[in-house]
Amino acid sequence: MTTEQSTASADAPQIPTDIRPQDDLYLHVNGEWIASHTIPDDRSADGVIRGLFDIAEEKVRDIITHAAENTGSDAAAEEARKVADLFASFMDEDRVEELGVQPLEDDFAALEAAGDHDELVRVLGRLERSGSPGALAAYVSADAKDPEHYVLYVHQDGIGLPDESYYREDQHAEVRELYVAHLARMATLTGIDARTGRDAADIAQTVLDLETRFARDHWDVVETRDAQKTYNRMTIDEAAQLADGFDVRGWLTEVGAGDAPHVIVGEPSFLEGLGTVWAEASLDDLKVWAMLGTAHAFAAYLNSDVVEANFDFYGRSLSGTPQLRERWKRGVSLVESLLGEAVGRIYVAQEFPPSSKEAISELVDALIQAYDSSIRTLDWMGEETKERALEKLGLFTPKVGYPDVWREYTSEIRADDLVGNVRRATEAEHERQVKRIGQTIDRTEWLMTPQTVNAYFHPVMNEIVFPAAILQPPFFDPEASDAQNLGAIGAVIGHEIGHGFDDQGSRYDGHGTLSDWWTEEDRARFEEQTGSLIAQFDVLVPRGMADEDTVNGALTIGENIGDLGGLSIAWKALHLRAAERGVEVTEDDGRAFFESWARAWRTVMRDEERRRRLTIDPHSPEEFRCNQIVKNMDAFAQVYGTQEGDGMWMAPEERVSIW
Repeated sequence: MTTEQSTASADAPQIPTDIRPQDDLYLHVNGEWIASHTIPDDRSADGVIRGLFDIAEEKVRDIITHAAENTGSDAAAEEARKVADLFASFMDEDRVEELGVQPLEDDFAALEAAGDHDELVRVLGRLERSGSPGALAAYVSADAKDPEHYVLYVHQDGIGLPDESYYREDQHAEVRELYVAHLARMATLTGIDARTGRDAADIAQTVLDLETRFARDHWDVVETRDAQKTYNRMTIDEAAQLADGFDVRGWLTEVGAGDAPHVIVGEPSFLEGLGTVWAEASLDDLKVWAMLGTAHAFAAYLNSDVVEANFDFYGRSLSGTPQLRERWKRGVSLVESLLGEAVGRIYVAQEFPPSSKEAISELVDALIQAYDSSIRTLDWMGEETKERALEKLGLFTPKVGYPDVWREYTSEIRADDLVGNVRRATEAEHERQVKRIGQTIDRTEWLMTPQTVNAYFHPVMNEIVFPAAILQPPFFDPEASDAQNLGAIGAVIGHEIGHGFDDQGSRYDGHGTLSDWWTEEDRARFEEQTGSLIAQFDVLVPRGMADEDTVNGALTIGENIGDLGGLSIAWKALHLRAAERGVEVTEDDGRAFFESWARAWRTVMRDEERRRRLTIDPHSPEEFRCNQIVKNMDAFAQVYGTQEGDGMWMAPEERVSIW
């Protein structure tokens, strides 16, 4: 699941009003809306999912506003005050303008005071705790080869553009020029040029050159999806030897993981390259790079000149968004990011009735039953692998609506200290995480808040999670037919289950262990089919885009498998549920099912954002999530009677059916 994907743009061809579903299901259902809809100035895309986000945002704003009225003395009242004070600190524009960039002073001074390369690494480790970026990124999660315990994962970082390809591909040359101008502007606005005595343009070019060197050793977006290649368990000594020139041990000690028996390194060759680049770069160059990284990390919470400069590049230039969101909306997002479950507890009580949880749980059971039935009858999978796949399916943990155990927030929140609030809340969460290293995992925890319009599968926890906010029309409506609900939320449920059996999820067993539980023959047959799906998507170009703006089939294969498997299994579940009631699935049911699927992906998007997502997003553009998926389904061809010559026709021998 994800947010909106690319579709129509101002430059796209006009949409006829009489498109048949046999020629283009997506435009048949959504074309009139796409042709007439204008994207609001404060966003890069708009559509069904964004509409649900807007609804949730308004409700959260109301919760935050009323939180200030809680005058009790219990823990709930204390949390409510934190919510209110955090929002108030963001909304106090006079105080924010008065402080300007002063909140960065301590971080800048610490970076500036570093006497050598190793000391600078240690300073970056300390600043990592409160949200500043560095050359490496770290997070704590369940160990993919010991899924009952937490471990620290270490990954490549150090760049300010969305992806390593932005530093090397000709198509991003203009973005690089804009980025250099942006870096110079930020160096001036935050006083980095004045305090270092260096020209802002020189600082900007220095940072681009340094990040370009980091980017040369970055793994690309396809490689970083590979669960096996990115699992490299090492002792700290081994990691330090690999990164000779970059004090990994010092960095991990300051991060709070210096005593860890081992870490998981995502991209070993980056670590090796980092050591070389770090040792060769001048200390002064590394310092200005680190200062600008810190400035970017906190730019959204500083004075209006910095906020506008940051948005001008990351919003306007990269995503094509003309206008900054209203301040209250940005304040809501901040509260969501730092105190999300404190808000979520109230949101659930107001917005998510027990009946909805029961209904969704029934649909989850139906989808799991349909997957079970499908796996048993697969003609390409052998019995040994089937048995293990069914075991994994039986061990899935569904989570619906909201967590059973709510997170507690311990950091101090003050109504007059916005950046301090962000730092303290980030550091408190960081400390909570690093203390878990080596501890038994908490299976009650959620990685999304209930008010998040999304869903996810966690391969190591082997769980599928559906927050309350997505469980509403048009995805789920208690008054809608089974066909309508299964074509939308049913396919989403099936999609998340399907991630457990996609090109990467299928490498984890039922207990969440990264292991090779397939026979070689079955894996080869599976990869033959996924290869065909990759080839299908590789040649697709979103409507209105240039010929070179193709989908990356290898990058999107996991999500495409999830979509194809999810919708196919939702169709099977529709038939199983109808059989239980002793009724037939009619042609009208079939059309309702597929039109519900098409409606769920209704979106318009700006060209800049579309191009950015084609580069880095593992999800295909929504027009293909709709059309290309159903082209592969015999059921779609049968319901609509497609035939050779129709836009939605695909020859039966070319169709891919995996699950």
